[in-house]
Formats: sequence, structure tokens, C-alpha cells
Amino acid sequence: MKHRTAPILVSTEWLAEQLDTTHVVVLDASFHLPDAGRDPRAEYEVEHIPGASFFDIEDVSDRSVDLPHMLPDDRTMAEKCGALGIGDDAHVVVYDSLGLFSAARVWWMLRVFGHPCVSVLDGGLPKWLAQGRATSADVPTPKRQMFSAKLETGAVRGLAVMLDNIDSKAEQVVDARGAGRFQGSVPEPRPGMRSGHIPGAVNVPYSELVETDTGVVKSVANIEKAFACAGLDLERPVVASCGSGVTACVLALGLALLGKHDTAIYDGSWSEWGALSDTPIDSGAS
Repeated sequence: MKHRTAPILVSTEWLAEQLDTTHVVVLDASFHLPDAGRDPRAEYEVEHIPGASFFDIEDVSDRSVDLPHMLPDDRTMAEKCGALGIGDDAHVVVYDSLGLFSAARVWWMLRVFGHPCVSVLDGGLPKWLAQGRATSADVPTPKRQMFSAKLETGAVRGLAVMLDNIDSKAEQVVDARGAGRFQGSVPEPRPGMRSGHIPGAVNVPYSELVETDTGVVKSVANIEKAFACAGLDLERPVVASCGSGVTACVLALGLALLGKHDTAIYDGSWSEWGALSDTPIDSGAS
């Protein structure tokens, strides 16, 4: 049974002291947008935090749908996580190569499948490297563990619910994409996507929650200010969206730091909404 919880963020200093402990499992969850021209697995194989395994969000997904890295079923999640050496009693620490980008997606995935003992490395690999800490090119072979996975369906939103919400306004929708993509003034990085945003959504680019020079998460006060400036009411239900369900999880992490742990994620996000021809779209500022 999974009873232990963990802090949302851990420091590089803390992780350096914990690398040799058996209960800590470190994951490199790096991911890049299609137009970035980068291969996160290849980069991992050249350099990663010692002992870290690579968590591929494209591999640990529902491969039966034509949408990127949608949540897998319970069995797939249990099998993939167990193969990475994640047991029910593990404290998982997730990082990525951009500071905070895709690590939050894996943090959310583990939590939504019932594993509360997961943290994000504050500042990720960039901070680790900036401090001159050791890296490795050795790819570990973890011992398979028992990982129990049960999806909390109430934390995930699908297309039908999002369409209904336009009229009901039961939940606030916050979009983590950059302002240009949200407003429809710049093209989407994935081909075939219309531009704009879900009607009624507000925009809090995920980058507003991260210090640009260090990649560390901003202070709670600054995170609270970013959401307040967008008009988000933390006492009401919130659904986070983005391009493909990745940086929406950065917003969920930021809201959790403010004490709001019930943020839902629209898993298909703009990869689904923007690819359809009949979904309503607004443009311009919210």
C-alpha cells in the first residue's frame, strides 16, 4: 500500500545526499516539442544524474490513440513503472533537462495513478550541472518492482466534458501555453493545428512559474500573483490545459504549492482541441 507522501520539490543538495539510498528512484523525464530538433533519450544516454532511469512519456502512454502521450491504462502504467524499479514504497524524484518542463507531467502521472511519494528536482538538470555535480553516461538496469496503479479518473478531463464546460462554466480553464499561441498570433509547433484557445480560458504561461535564469520554481508569492493576475479563483474548480498535457502539469504543480491539490488536467489539450474542425475557438487575449 502507498501511504507515504513527499515534498513537491526537493533541492539538488538533498538529492545529492540521497543518491545512494535504496528507497529513492531518480527519473530523467526530459521531453521536447516537435520543432525543437532535440532527442531527449539520446541526450540522456550521453549525460544524466547518476543512477537515473529515463522515463519516456511517449512510451508510457496510450499508443492506441492518435494523440501524443495520452495517459496509459492501469496495467501499462504498472508494468512500465515496475520495470523502471519503482516500487510502491519508493520516493521518486523526477527532473528534466530544461529546469522545469516535462518533469511535472511525470510527477502528475505518478500521483494520478496513486503514488503520492514523488517530488520534482527544483532546477532540474541545468541547476545540477551549474553546481558542478557529477553526471553519468551509464544506463542502469533497475530491478523490477511491484508498482500498483489505479487511475484517479476524477483528475482527468476529456473532450466532452470540456465542451460542456463552455456553457456551464463549472470549472475554470487555465492554459499553460505561451501568450502568442494562446492568442492565436503564432502557429502551433505541431502541424495541422488551428490557433487560438478554448472559449472562456485564461492564460498563465508555465514559464511565469519558473525563474528564466536558473530554471528553479518561483516563490509561492510570485506563483500566487501569476494566477491572481489571470483572474483565477483558487476557491473554484480548475482544469489546466496546454499543447499536449505536459506543461499543464507545471500549472498543477504550482497550484499544489499554493495548497490547491485538486487541479484537473485536460489530457488531450490543444493537440486534440486544435486538430478538430468543429471545436469552438477564440483568439486574442482572454
